Amino acid sequence: MPQHIVALYKAHPVCSSIRRQPKVFGDTSNFTSIDYGDVIVADNRYFVVTGHTVEGRFGVDDQPKQWVPKVVDLESGVSHILKLVFHEVFSVSVGSFTIPCYRSPEKEARILELTEDHPRFMKGKAVEDEAGNLVRILDIISGRRLDKHIYRHDCSHQEYFTAYLPAILKEYLECARAISFLHQAGFRHGDIRRDHILVEYDTGTFRWIDFDYEFYLPERPFALDLLELGNLLMYLVARGNYPPKKIVDDPGLGQKVLDTIVPDDLSLLSRNRVVNLQKLFPYIPDAMNNIFMHFSQGASVWYDTVDELVADVEQVTASL
Repeated sequence: MPQHIVALYKAHPVCSSIRRQPKVFGDTSNFTSIDYGDVIVADNRYFVVTGHTVEGRFGVDDQPKQWVPKVVDLESGVSHILKLVFHEVFSVSVGSFTIPCYRSPEKEARILELTEDHPRFMKGKAVEDEAGNLVRILDIISGRRLDKHIYRHDCSHQEYFTAYLPAILKEYLECARAISFLHQAGFRHGDIRRDHILVEYDTGTFRWIDFDYEFYLPERPFALDLLELGNLLMYLVARGNYPPKKIVDDPGLGQKVLDTIVPDDLSLLSRNRVVNLQKLFPYIPDAMNNIFMHFSQGASVWYDTVDELVADVEQVTASL
């Protein structure tokens, strides 16, 4: 490293807490070897690793993502998140379809460029390291995860539904329109989840993060995004997911309510979740519940585009 970078490293708090010789990585191919206190070189900048992001997936909470280190630019002092190349493949089952899913750093790089001026997406740039790996240098969003945001008020579900949900749905609509913007440009988000929206502390703006997942479904190229938007909508309205065990354990619901649930009331995408939420919360309007039933195992009509979903949610939200 240049001498002025060495001096900056020695002055950084990481230097006083590391108990080994730090390594410098211009090639990030073996990201599992990159640890706290190491330095990553990309875009002619020197980033010291201060930690790793965490994420829950497939029922496992808060697992460190070694390919997504938290870093500080030693020269500017600005914190960033780096996303390194990690090729992951898995499948999602939707009805009779098995959808292959995989990570595409190239797709995420193109979306970062496309949405550079769009307020509903995370910001950053993609550069190649010395080995040609696509490193995404991301700006930090000062905000909380959406699934944490909706629990910030200690209140009953009915109070949440009446007092807080309308404003949440207005932001949801803006995020859904942002997904429509991607679709019109030929892109999919690929991994729409409640923890992939951050809510800015200062403005309350909902913003999408993490769009490196891609999927292959030529018959309905945007279907998975649409189904996941439906899942997200129902999560926000119910303030949680409702599998059978949660219904039984809820003193306000219990076995009596569970006994009314039939297979057609369950989700097409997450097959153990109830989507006929009116059976759990009778004050949910018919028009809103009808939206949910488009995502049920008993559905005979589905949404073809995000714009169709947005139009229905917009109409219902205006009446709340």
